[in-house]
Amino acid sequence: MNKEIIITELKFKAVRSSGAGGQNVNKVSSKVVLTFDLENSIGLDVEEKTCLKEKLTTKLTQDGILILTCDEDRSQLKNKEIVTKRFFKIIIEGLKVPKPRKETKVPRAVKEKRLLTKKTTSQIKQNRKKPKL
Repeated sequence: MNKEIIITELKFKAVRSSGAGGQNVNKVSSKVVLTFDLENSIGLDVEEKTCLKEKLTTKLTQDGILILTCDEDRSQLKNKEIVTKRFFKIIIEGLKVPKPRKETKVPRAVKEKRLLTKKTTSQIKQNRKKPKL
């Protein structure tokens, strides 16, 4: 992954924010929409692209474009910084390879505890029966 190339591939668009905020919302475009074309990216290897496609399937469009938005701040510049940080966090998390799980034996104490509880529940149920005369 080459961050410098990926930064040049990012496309930003400023849009008017929705919701409450008075007259300023109607005039200023402070919401930032980031789009990134995963399919045609030069900054990612083929392996990285396939890994990201698998992990980010819910966040990608049908064309393989990742769209992120940010309207947390009033400043367009701050929103741009926030959405860029969020983008790189998503990409780095998507590229992480999970550690393989090591299989372990069930401890002897756990087995004994399970057998003991089975025995005690069995005794409780036996005591519920009518005694034989």
